[in-house]
Amino acid sequence: MLSLKLKFDLHRDVVSDLLRKEASVCRVKEYSGEVDTRILNIERDGGILYSWKGATGTTRIGKFDPVTRNNKLLYTFDKQVCVSSCSLNKDETLLAVSLAQNTRGGERLKPISKCLTLLIEIHPINNTKVLKAVDCRVKVQFLHQDSSRSVLESHLLLLTEDGYVDLYHVLLTKQEGYRVVMANPDRLSKTAERIVEDLCWVQWDGHTQRLYYITHKERFLLRCVQFHPAHNCETVLELPLELPANPFHTVKFANLGFDHYHTERAEKEVVRMHIFTNRIGSMCVCYSQPAGDKQELIYTVVLVHKDCSKKFRVSLGGDEPLQKASPLHPLFIPIGYYVVVYLRGYFLHCINTRQQEMLCHSLFLSGHGVGPVLRGQSDVLTVLHAESEPGGRVLDLAAGTIHTAELSSAYLLQILQSNTSPRCPSSWTDPQRLAALHCLLVYMGNDPNLELKIIEWLCDNVNTFQTFDQIQEFILASLYRISFEKSLGLDKVLPYSSVFEKKELPASLLEVPGVFCTSESHIESVIKGKTRSLQGFWSELQWNTDRTRNLDAGPNPRFRSSHTAADWNKARSEMRPSSHHLEENTKKVLSMVDTWCLDKKLVPLFQEEDHQQRALIGLTVDRLREHLNRHLPRLGKKKIDSLVVNYVAKLLELIRHMLESVWLKHRLGPRVLSLTQQGSPAEWSVFHFMSRILESVQSLCLPLPPGYHTMLAVFAVRCLPRHAFLQYVDHGFLQLTETFVSRLMTDLDNSDANERLKFSILKRLPQPMERRIYHMWDHPVSSASISRDYVKTLLEKHDKNKGVQCTGRDKPGFRPEFLPLTHVARILSDIEEQALNPFEEQENVDARFVEETALKQTLILLGFEEK
Repeated sequence: MLSLKLKFDLHRDVVSDLLRKEASVCRVKEYSGEVDTRILNIERDGGILYSWKGATGTTRIGKFDPVTRNNKLLYTFDKQVCVSSCSLNKDETLLAVSLAQNTRGGERLKPISKCLTLLIEIHPINNTKVLKAVDCRVKVQFLHQDSSRSVLESHLLLLTEDGYVDLYHVLLTKQEGYRVVMANPDRLSKTAERIVEDLCWVQWDGHTQRLYYITHKERFLLRCVQFHPAHNCETVLELPLELPANPFHTVKFANLGFDHYHTERAEKEVVRMHIFTNRIGSMCVCYSQPAGDKQELIYTVVLVHKDCSKKFRVSLGGDEPLQKASPLHPLFIPIGYYVVVYLRGYFLHCINTRQQEMLCHSLFLSGHGVGPVLRGQSDVLTVLHAESEPGGRVLDLAAGTIHTAELSSAYLLQILQSNTSPRCPSSWTDPQRLAALHCLLVYMGNDPNLELKIIEWLCDNVNTFQTFDQIQEFILASLYRISFEKSLGLDKVLPYSSVFEKKELPASLLEVPGVFCTSESHIESVIKGKTRSLQGFWSELQWNTDRTRNLDAGPNPRFRSSHTAADWNKARSEMRPSSHHLEENTKKVLSMVDTWCLDKKLVPLFQEEDHQQRALIGLTVDRLREHLNRHLPRLGKKKIDSLVVNYVAKLLELIRHMLESVWLKHRLGPRVLSLTQQGSPAEWSVFHFMSRILESVQSLCLPLPPGYHTMLAVFAVRCLPRHAFLQYVDHGFLQLTETFVSRLMTDLDNSDANERLKFSILKRLPQPMERRIYHMWDHPVSSASISRDYVKTLLEKHDKNKGVQCTGRDKPGFRPEFLPLTHVARILSDIEEQALNPFEEQENVDARFVEETALKQTLILLGFEEK
């Protein structure tokens, strides 16, 4: 499920280089000693600080640059020391270190502090200043802020196990043009500013320069301190948390380097916590509780941007006690807008933090083979997080490796493509397939090759699953992804999944075997600070939280396309033409589609007038615009109009893309549009796929591209028996468009079978279309129909204009002995002389022809001749 890509290997990138340098110092070909290299910290720029023991036995500190892939020596101690914490300022002029007491031999009897914190000048190596000498652990961390101010100052955080945080402001000065030294080292202690007290847990986020910490008085309270470029800071967030009693035995440090001389066993951790943010304005607070005596694990994900929290209880199965070698806490790994909860050997839960309402949109996998395989065998892995990176980074401290964790598209496709036939049942459930499909479409959907594989899967698996329609999911999820990229505020109001359209949800979509979930709304998060000072992430988080609360307070915030069905059915039953503003909506959409499709003419869509689909396009735009204006007025009418038109245009383009992909898959050419040939098995597959698209789209009451019904009818004539084709028409599945019928009348010859088909189709046409079609069919019956309509039209005009007088002139061919016919022919002849023949442009109809046709019809009616 997770694919791991190696980004850093301590032995490959550092140790091998150190061995070469040590060999050079010792003047030997190959250094055979050990260098005992240990990772100390990872700074904001990705630089990795490490320590090692050289050939002289002294401790050294170096930095690995991930961009240049080079190693740099920063400082060398005069003896072997135990570096428990280390940080380097942005300009690489100051090095802060915390040294743990060396307990070897008799040194532990000396009356020295357990931890000594130093500030060292390293550009060049010069003075060393003692900042603290205390009997508790101390973590050091420089601020790395982007600022246009002078670089001759640095700011250092000291975080202690006693539960407080100090901020040191270090002024620097240049000497001799290049030496950077502390301006007044004796006054450093006076510059210290205490910014936090009484904390029991703390996490540093170097990429965003935020400090998260938990305090406890009456209840546990999570706070966040934001450091600004001007080197000031403020508390911007408060969030109450429901934690067990005494969750931390000692102060827990997260993302503040790696102390190799003080490690806490995973089994002794009561709570493991991590906080992840995304620059688009989302925040997740994740923490887990130990399984204890029960065969279950409890973990909570607080979605601050969604104003809710999710508490999960996962059964680990079996009656035997848990394996002692397994960690009792899972890893929380951020990947995009997913949070992956992974407990090695038991389960992997990929939680969708954007669409969290239903469990079926989050993928849960259990078993031994669902997680990543790391080279190291360490039970304690560390997750490194950066907002700028889509995947999470996993550090295996024992192996000295850093991997980037990403979701495996191949694994997700395997979930979809597994055999679903009754003879070969698959172990994957419908909720797992639904979650995998959404992950592929929404999170990874920008990959055109991946999208093509999904369309091929849809074509090969056209039958719907028991609980969801995969074609509907493809359409709605793809449109959601495209629209969300245009505006981040649409995730709560746009259609995301067809399961929301169901009146009654299947039970299997509401629950996952072995997983019990409880949700809590209104988590009482408070974003502090004045509105003007809230910028960037905090402004987006504030808006996302407020918008979620407002939308949850109202009914039906998510648009459902099926709600337009009532208006659409009423418009169709009344057969009224679409209004002017609906037609303007349609023109905007089709003009945008035309712009996109100038170079894509493989599938002949958008090349004819389809009045029904044009009306539905306009109606869909209108209803979606009303919905967004009602729920997201902040976007503004102009932007909403653009979003809505783009949404419907992308819908039509998406369907065209689906057909074009299948067209290319089966290598169809222009011949498939000919009505004179029998369809091939490949064309039958395309017809079946098009039929499923039609069924899925119609049930959602969404429009189709103009020309779709014509293409489907052409494939139906080629692939279906004639009686089956007519049944499809009678049940309303196939629509007889004027383009299709006119082509059928002209392309098919007048053989007996084709005549029967044409007559059957003519009987099923509305009368206005039937009259137009007769003009295109070269057949005696067509000629008779044209004559009857012509006579009827002239007589109707005669009834309206009774003032017309017969001229009485003799006309050749009149039969005076048959007075009724003579009278009718004379009237027609006189009317014809006074008015233009409306049929002359299409057919040559003269009075002699009409006379003979009328005489023939009269004799038939009187019984003198048979029809």
